Amino acid sequence: MNQLDQLKQHTIVVADTGNFRQLAQFAPRDATTNPSLILKAVQQPEYAPLLAETVAAHAARPLEAIVDEVLVRFGREILAIVPGRVSTEVDARLSFDTDATVARAERLIGLYEAAGVPRHRVLIKIAATWEGIRAAERLQRAGIHCNLTLLFAFCQAVACGDAGVTLISPFVGRIYDWHKKAAGSTWDEAAMAGANDPGVKSVRAIFEHYKRHGIATEVMGASFRNTGQIVALAGCDLLTIAPELLAQLQASDAPVPKALDAEAARALSLPEVHLDEKTFRWALNQDAMATEKLAEGIRAFAVDAGKLDALIEGLRR
Repeated sequence: MNQLDQLKQHTIVVADTGNFRQLAQFAPRDATTNPSLILKAVQQPEYAPLLAETVAAHAARPLEAIVDEVLVRFGREILAIVPGRVSTEVDARLSFDTDATVARAERLIGLYEAAGVPRHRVLIKIAATWEGIRAAERLQRAGIHCNLTLLFAFCQAVACGDAGVTLISPFVGRIYDWHKKAAGSTWDEAAMAGANDPGVKSVRAIFEHYKRHGIATEVMGASFRNTGQIVALAGCDLLTIAPELLAQLQASDAPVPKALDAEAARALSLPEVHLDEKTFRWALNQDAMATEKLAEGIRAFAVDAGKLDALIEGLRR
């Protein structure tokens, strides 16, 4: 079997793309999107008619409502291909506003349900700020499943588990990027690969903590830079992978052994950890990598959300 098929024996494979026409060849169970991926997709000629049609149908509505219609339209197209779930992201500019995040998530779910998509097939993506986690906690109680994204620190994962969120997306590649940049000329790529990769180590620690303490939140590694990071996390609950890396896995028949094992994790001696707001904020503050990458990620998604706004405004004039 190729590496992709081997990986599917250990882990649920998710495609990380807004380009839904690429999905079928990889047969993922789920798919994830974000503002940057949707912006990239709608700028491609094959998706331009879909964007124009959606904007024209809702041109009289407020801009943010049209944006949500576009996100849900792409989500529906994805769900026509994958058998599982799609993740649709709340505007990153709401990352520090709990009430506004809840309202936006409820509207997204309402749009999906109005189109005949049951809510169990949708994950609402929210940045794993304290405010975002509190929003997710409220949404989960209302039966709206959440995917907490831009997750870089163990404290974020602990808070998400305490909040009972459905799924978290720790960002492997961006953790790797930060440590490589911080190390500069002393970075040893070979020594820091595979199980020693800092992003891989972060996901393993979260996975083992969740399994050891019976936390139901699913762990989905995200943001990969190479297939070595993916193979080193075989056995994780889910892994969301860009089409380029899915193609590389499909083209290789190198072995993919199980690297993470839930049963083995349950036997580990690991302390139980819970955080209130003060201890969460302090722990995040003390983690320079997580603090910087969370802020950087929110800013980047906000910029792309603004570009999507401008593109839609241009179409409805």
